[in-house]
Amino acid sequence: MQNWREMGDIFKPTIGNESLHWNSKYNGARIVNVATLKNLLVKSTMFPQRNIHKYTWTPPDGKTHNQIDLILIDRGWHLIILIVKCFRGADCDADHYLRVANVREILTVRKQAAQKFDVVRFNLRKLSELEVRKQCHIKMPNLFAALEKLSVS
Repeated sequence: MQNWREMGDIFKPTIGNESLHWNSKYNGARIVNVATLKNLLVKSTMFPQRNIHKYTWTPPDGKTHNQIDLILIDRGWHLIILIVKCFRGADCDADHYLRVANVREILTVRKQAAQKFDVVRFNLRKLSELEVRKQCHIKMPNLFAALEKLSVS
């Protein structure tokens, strides 16, 4: 049996402060170890709420409550989960309570591949030079004449 309080700061970033119980058997320790190794967070134990919204299973004796159904998420995406709760009144035809997470929707716009055209950029500051201005006055009428010939044919 593992006591998470004794382990203190080692697993606290993974499981949070709001676990229903601080002692765990073998499977609980395994899931926390896997979550730590795979850079996952147990989001169902991170939100402060009443205990009735934390436990997910009650054995037939009706006296003890267990938090055995968990929601794990990658650390990079953990901000999309807003809250995790159990709904005890939902009829799921199971002995576990329904675990629900509110998730923030993130919409992203895909950038289409830029169309590659030969873009000619002009350095307009060079027009202040007298020689460049003279060359422009000579070339511009020739360019417009060439465009007119293309449009006619």
